[in-house]
Amino acid sequence: MGFCKFSKFSFLFLISILFVSTAELEKDRASLLSFMSGIVLDPENALEDWNSTNVHVCNWSGVGCNHARDQVVQLDLSGRSLHGTISPALANLSSLVVLDLSKNFFQGHIPAELGSLVQLKQLSLSWNLLQGNIPSELGSLHQLVYLDLGSNRLVGDIPAPLFCNGSYSLQYMDLSNNSLSGQIPLKNECSLRELRFLLLWSNRLVGPVPQALSNSSKLQWLDLESNMLSGELPSDIVRKMPQLQFLYLSYNDFVSHDGNTNLEPFFASLLNSSNFQELELAGNNLGGEIPPIIGDLSTNLVQIHLDDNLIYGSIPPHLANLVNLTLLNLSSNLLNGTIPPELCRMEKLERVYLSNNSLSGEIPAAIGNITHLGLLDLSNNKLSGSIPDSFANLSQLRRLMLYGNQLSGTIPPSLGECVNLEILDLSHNKLSGIIPGEVAGLRSLKLYLNLSSNYLHGDLPLELSKMDMVLAIDLSSNNLSGTIPSQLGSCIALEYLNLSGNSLEGELPASIGQLPYLKEVDVASNQLTGNIPVTFQASSTLKEMNFSYNKFHGNISDEGAFSLLTIRSFLGNGGLCGSIKGMPNCRKKHSHLIIFLPVILSLFATPLMFVFGYPLVLKAKCRNELAVFNGGDSEDEEKGRQELKYPRISYRELIEATGGFSASSLIGSGRFGHVYKGTLGDNTRIAVKVLDTKTAGEISGSFKRECDVLKRTRHRNLIRIITICSKPDFKALVLPLMPNGSLERHLYPSHGLKPSLDLIQLVNICSDVAEAVAYLHHYSPVKVVHCDLKPSNILLDEDMTALVTDFGIARLVKSVDDENACANDSISYTSADGLLCGSLGYIAPEYGMGKRASTQGDVYSFGVLLLEIVSGRRPFDHEGSSLHEWVKGQYPHKLEPLVKQALIRCSPAAMPTAYEKIWCDVILELIELGLMCTQPNPPTRPTMLDVALEMGRLKQYLANPASMLIGESSSKPDDF
Repeated sequence: MGFCKFSKFSFLFLISILFVSTAELEKDRASLLSFMSGIVLDPENALEDWNSTNVHVCNWSGVGCNHARDQVVQLDLSGRSLHGTISPALANLSSLVVLDLSKNFFQGHIPAELGSLVQLKQLSLSWNLLQGNIPSELGSLHQLVYLDLGSNRLVGDIPAPLFCNGSYSLQYMDLSNNSLSGQIPLKNECSLRELRFLLLWSNRLVGPVPQALSNSSKLQWLDLESNMLSGELPSDIVRKMPQLQFLYLSYNDFVSHDGNTNLEPFFASLLNSSNFQELELAGNNLGGEIPPIIGDLSTNLVQIHLDDNLIYGSIPPHLANLVNLTLLNLSSNLLNGTIPPELCRMEKLERVYLSNNSLSGEIPAAIGNITHLGLLDLSNNKLSGSIPDSFANLSQLRRLMLYGNQLSGTIPPSLGECVNLEILDLSHNKLSGIIPGEVAGLRSLKLYLNLSSNYLHGDLPLELSKMDMVLAIDLSSNNLSGTIPSQLGSCIALEYLNLSGNSLEGELPASIGQLPYLKEVDVASNQLTGNIPVTFQASSTLKEMNFSYNKFHGNISDEGAFSLLTIRSFLGNGGLCGSIKGMPNCRKKHSHLIIFLPVILSLFATPLMFVFGYPLVLKAKCRNELAVFNGGDSEDEEKGRQELKYPRISYRELIEATGGFSASSLIGSGRFGHVYKGTLGDNTRIAVKVLDTKTAGEISGSFKRECDVLKRTRHRNLIRIITICSKPDFKALVLPLMPNGSLERHLYPSHGLKPSLDLIQLVNICSDVAEAVAYLHHYSPVKVVHCDLKPSNILLDEDMTALVTDFGIARLVKSVDDENACANDSISYTSADGLLCGSLGYIAPEYGMGKRASTQGDVYSFGVLLLEIVSGRRPFDHEGSSLHEWVKGQYPHKLEPLVKQALIRCSPAAMPTAYEKIWCDVILELIELGLMCTQPNPPTRPTMLDVALEMGRLKQYLANPASMLIGESSSKPDDF
């Protein structure tokens, strides 16, 4: 009987628990649905199962439950492209432990009600568009371990309860990349003893680093960079952080000890940090000498940034004890003395910046022993002596900058053995002798060769014609003589040529005027004779020319490219006459010849065409094949010069074509609207991009931007507009429908399918994209910064040719015809624009610091795309770092698993084993190129022109691997 009573009681108890659990779950379900009602879903990542009554709440996408009690304990919707606001209804999820809404487009304020989620351990709202103040109520989350509100638009002071809430569990706090002001509100009575990561970079914080932070003895990562913090360097604080690995204090107003004269106490405070890896103190105007104890820091140290300060004295030889250092930046200080030879023992150094100091003496020959060195910048010092022959040993050297010194002797021919060199700048020294053919023939130079302002003499070496990828050559202000070789016309990528201030003679070769991308040429102050070739006047790219102070003669008209010039470009040439303002008129002689000349020419025109014209056509064709960028056929270019006349397609036709813009026709969604597929009455398949009228304020600018870009640009790898439809309540772009969809769909296919593109296709697609973006940056009628380069904005036609699309947030830079166009191809950008410069994961880091939108930002996005393709990871699939940092962590010695996985993922089933090495080489090249493009410092990234040239080489290399294997070409492409 007792047993029966017990069983009945137990049964009733279980029923009551089940009833409570069911009620709790229904409340959670209602809260989630209320939350969903305030957001706009991306069709590609739609939360369809949330609307299904057949799916249990705990099985909804992004929802996790405690199955013992059927309570929602986790909501993870990161990276879902969700728009809208964060509903306070989430506060009703009383058992919630994890709330992650990061990497979306949520706007509005952070609900103060979230402070009632007392069980919450992880709150991540980073990489959204959230505004307003941080609610002080979040300080009530006593169980919080992980808090990330970074990369939003938050303002105001940091609420004190966030740092002082009685919680001893907080380990990670990221409030970076906002507009927060005031002081760091950590009081002495507060303690964050479990804190390991504190990221407050890129805000407007002021005052000193709070002394109470010294209680956080477990801190590993402290990033306070780019604020307005002041006071002495926080020596007493970091001394109590033995686990510190990363310390970033750059670009604040810190000073050193003893009245900004003593750095030793600060470096001494870091001696206890046995696993210290990176130190950044740049841009603080710090005074004092670098103390010898810097060499006693952890041997795990890999980067030191002390640039842009007021540090004086000599470089201590003790630095050489840091044997694992890969980057040393001491540039823009007041350093003097010599370069210690001991530094050459640091065999892992990859980048050394010592520029803009007062260093003297000779360059140590032992630098040639630093075999991993890729960049050496010793410019603007007082160095003397000769350039060491040992530089020939630097097989990885890409950039060598020695300009602005007092170097003498000759240019060592051995520099020609630096086969990866991209930049060679030896200008403004006292170098003499001839230009060695070995150096002039460096085919690896992709950016520039600058030997100007030296004492070089002799002829221009014919080997210069081998530089078919170099963008700029400056040999001005030397004693060079002889003629200008016509073979310079083979430098087909050349944009800038300066030969002024020499003793060159003879005629100016017409081939130089035919260079397809040449923008500036300066041959002033030489002894050149003859006529100025008509090819210069006929050039469509030349904007600046200087022919002054030579012996040119002949008639000069003010037409073509010369219409941009003034008399200043022709001074000191007594034999010139013509219609340029300020130039003497030409005397009319031999009028009978003028009368009969057209008749004579007409008689000989046809045979001349057959004799000379056809070879010229062939030559032009070959040149076009060599050139990387063709902006479309001549017909397209002619159309691009005129206002586009769109075909008339009525609003009714668009409705019929898309089935009334039905959900079944929806193929994509973006920030400003939706894209529908459809078929017109003549069976033309179209994509209709309809802009969302709910965001009318932003639409107007976006719609005009996209129309402007599509109207003015013509390139085979840019999407072409069919027509536009603009009404007060309806705006749409009509584009051709791409049968193979977006690159996004191929990289991340649905329904568990494997990616279908092989490496050859991927390289071809990336090459197409690089050409398109390089055209936008360098050759478009108006220079364009795309600002949103990512896989979903790359469409594939029936031949798998890539077309770049979606210019909704593109920045139109000044016309290339504008004489005042910005040198860095950038324009001003402020948060008032109301636009985030790109998509999460692809945004260049400098944009988060309020920097201007620039072509370098597009380079960063393209680099992320390369790393994404090779790694098979989305930009935000990594843990706690960018994709660049994650890949670089594997580079160069841990790349084998990554390369093997990429080879498996991107290889066709029937690929011969013999090709594997070739494909592995290409994958490695893509990784290296991706890392270069995503370097944090924008000026160190290559241009898209460099990138496109490299992608073209890789494309050609993969096109015929059989010939590579039998030795018809090199077994590995030149490193980028």
